[in-house]
Amino acid sequence: MSTKDYSEIAKNYAEDVVSGKIPACIYVRQTCQRHLDDLNNPDLLFEWAPGYCNHICDFAEHMVHVKGKWAGQPIHLEPWQVFCFGVPFGWVRKKDGYRRFREMYICVPRKNGKSLIGAIIGNYMLSRDGEAGAEVYSGASSEKQAWEVFRPAKLMTERSPGYKDAMHITVNAKTIVQEESASRFEPMIGTPGDGASPHCAIIDEFHEHKTSEQYDTMITGMGARTQPMLVIITTAGVNLSGPCYSKQKQVADVLAGVKTNNELFGAIYTLDEGDDWTDLQNWKKANPNYGVSVFEDYLKARLLEATQVASRQNIIRCKHLNQWMNANTAWMNMIAWNKCKKDVKLDDFLGYPCWVGIDLASKVDMAALMLLFHREGKFYIFGKYYLPSSTINLPQNDHYHKWRDDGYITETPGSAIDYGYIEEDLKNFAKIFDIKEVPYDPFQATQFAIRMMEEGLPMIEFGATVKNFSEPMKNLEALVLEEKFIHDGNPVLTWMASNVVAHYDAKDNIFPRKDYPENKIDGIVAGIMALGRATLTTDGNVESVYEQRDMIVL
Repeated sequence: MSTKDYSEIAKNYAEDVVSGKIPACIYVRQTCQRHLDDLNNPDLLFEWAPGYCNHICDFAEHMVHVKGKWAGQPIHLEPWQVFCFGVPFGWVRKKDGYRRFREMYICVPRKNGKSLIGAIIGNYMLSRDGEAGAEVYSGASSEKQAWEVFRPAKLMTERSPGYKDAMHITVNAKTIVQEESASRFEPMIGTPGDGASPHCAIIDEFHEHKTSEQYDTMITGMGARTQPMLVIITTAGVNLSGPCYSKQKQVADVLAGVKTNNELFGAIYTLDEGDDWTDLQNWKKANPNYGVSVFEDYLKARLLEATQVASRQNIIRCKHLNQWMNANTAWMNMIAWNKCKKDVKLDDFLGYPCWVGIDLASKVDMAALMLLFHREGKFYIFGKYYLPSSTINLPQNDHYHKWRDDGYITETPGSAIDYGYIEEDLKNFAKIFDIKEVPYDPFQATQFAIRMMEEGLPMIEFGATVKNFSEPMKNLEALVLEEKFIHDGNPVLTWMASNVVAHYDAKDNIFPRKDYPENKIDGIVAGIMALGRATLTTDGNVESVYEQRDMIVL
């Protein structure tokens, strides 16, 4: 047993946070103040048991790191980790001595050791909490995510000196078992069914869960346990209507004293409202392991990326500042886009390889034909845009009138786009340019594609899927920042670029969208399609711009 007084370390951390010595947001200040207030409240129904705090923290520091530069070395808990381990395990009920807290919510950004926290708690609840037949689950919305906690727990068990033998633990492919107590620890995807009786459930990255089903099943299954613990360890997310955001609001209300829940412990590391997120000093509030496992150079790079790449701002603030953001955000850095405007003409590209992206949308909406050329390490894009007369002449479409009159939009007669205009343009371009491929979305374009294939055009299906669009969309954005995606200043394409919002999914894939139906993005969509095929079909001469710049895609 360690001679460290972890209880005192937890108290000192709380005092340093409350005094301002350690920079922290309002939620961390509140949870620290709550602990200090409870220590000084003789009328509380709970009491502080330093031995339990010391027990779990001592256990943690007898585990070893399993990855990174500290792999194989004993874990050293930082004061904030002592607080987050020790406080929820150190408070007990006066009436029976069982644990006060039954639920932990720890929201901390990436690279601050979330998986380590979950793995240690899981192993402790399996082997050192004194529960017979303990069922411990590492739960998540996918198998890969469930293993993010279970895998390090398994490796810790195997590599921590003497632990496995002393606790009589058997490590199997998908379970960790303590035979004497008939306890087990295993990953869980979805819900385990009504027969489960969890002593501990660790829900990792709760922000990815669309429903509260797993949480609800775990909570209701704990009824037969005397002192269970449900642990939510997550970063912030983008689903403001999901169960994680709702849980965080509950935690915030408890910490603020708006609601009472003496069994819920919460620690939320983020910025305060009004903090300047572009000031790196403020990032220390959100990243308690600043300088330990998350390094200043890394965060500086993320800050630079967020300020330069408009579409990366929300996701970086979400994952590294723990700020809940909407999944949709303005995509294009329009200052950088305007710098890519050059005095170039289509005639300058005779003989150069060309990819033609086609977005036909619906017949009453905008259609776009985009020609993309590759020359001397840069891409050059030109477009043609088509609208029917009835759409152009609607009262709300004055901007279309001017663009038609200036020759930027091709007007087709009637109430629907006449694809014959697009077909003729494409056939004419094929006569003068070296067209390699014509990617098109098969939705609403099948007959068009058949007719063009009969004319000898190299038509390639390019469905509107995240898998198809994510990488070329990121590539296009990076090319613009490096002034390697050149356009001629066509106002229609510039307008469309400003209309695109980037939608990130849980895996940081990106897809182009628009906030309003009137904000057309067809030219950009067709340009992304052309770029997607161009980067695949140039015999290795066009590599990913993210590889060229060695950018880290988070």
